[in-house]
Amino acid sequence: MKEAFALDARLRADTWFVADWPLSTLLLMDHAAIPWFILVPRRAGLRELHELDSDDAAVLARESTALARAMQAAFEPQTLNVAKLGNIVGQLHLHHVARQPGDPAWPGPVWGVPAERGLQKNEAEDRMQRVLGLVAGLG
Repeated sequence: MKEAFALDARLRADTWFVADWPLSTLLLMDHAAIPWFILVPRRAGLRELHELDSDDAAVLARESTALARAMQAAFEPQTLNVAKLGNIVGQLHLHHVARQPGDPAWPGPVWGVPAERGLQKNEAEDRMQRVLGLVAGLG
């Protein structure tokens, strides 16, 4: 029997659910100081990008590009970091992080820098709507 997709418990604990797109679940990291979204392809057992089949890889590329463009427009970051790590959470996921001078981790990586505070519900909803309002046809 085929393994069912289940979101990693650490991702579930550290994020807000935003939407299910054609391939990926879109999550918002619970970090008030840094706009940070995560795409998780809903495919069981995957750890690496090269494990996606060609069709899924193309869909993930479209989803990532749409998210990055929306984040660029919504948050006007100096730079937008898009990365796949997997050292702590092995489940395949792509981080999209809007970075500005003066954010708590600047200019270093955000990985491992704890949030001074999480998002309040209204802040999370606002951040979600700012991005979703700029993405057409994915959700």
